[in-house]
Amino acid sequence: MSRSRALATEAVLATGNAGKLREMAALLAPIGLRLIAQGELGIAAAAETGVTFVENALQKARHASAAAALPAIADDSGLVVPALGGAPGVRSARYAGDDATDAQNNRKLIGALADIEDRSAWFYCALVFIERPEDPAPLLATGLWRGRIIDQPRGGGGFGYDPHFLVPHLGRTSAELAPEEKNALSHRGQAVAALLQRLRERSEGP
Repeated sequence: MSRSRALATEAVLATGNAGKLREMAALLAPIGLRLIAQGELGIAAAAETGVTFVENALQKARHASAAAALPAIADDSGLVVPALGGAPGVRSARYAGDDATDAQNNRKLIGALADIEDRSAWFYCALVFIERPEDPAPLLATGLWRGRIIDQPRGGGGFGYDPHFLVPHLGRTSAELAPEEKNALSHRGQAVAALLQRLRERSEGP
């Protein structure tokens, strides 16, 4: 006899990024999960000392869950450029320095690729959900979105590296996509879809 397990209705989102909160709130709406940004609760950002996206996502989730006494969702995502040895990688938000703006990070990226022909790149997302800080079985989902880097920014949507990330089969950058288009294709959209499935499976029980 299977036993259902109630899904959480509220969780803290371990981010201070308003763009990420908007995207995640829209993507998780189907299961009625209300997200509260950790900044709204006065929770400072966690130290990100991992060398992989998965490690950093777990660090952020455990930190936010402990501080908020709520289930937590955290993602660590960024841009991987093979020609740059995987950079910006886990330092995507801090590529040009710890307090760098999107514009500064983009300038550094384009400068680093100035004499490089291979512009292939992908966005990667590691997304975790934990029910409590010491949760021994976090739910993990990942997503990968392939594209290429262009020198001139295009589009006014999105955030981060979106204006320079060309989606080849569409001929448009991520920043030129409508939010619903981006969510359907993106690394974060893929990871959230996978996480939604895992949350549903967990709620259904054995």
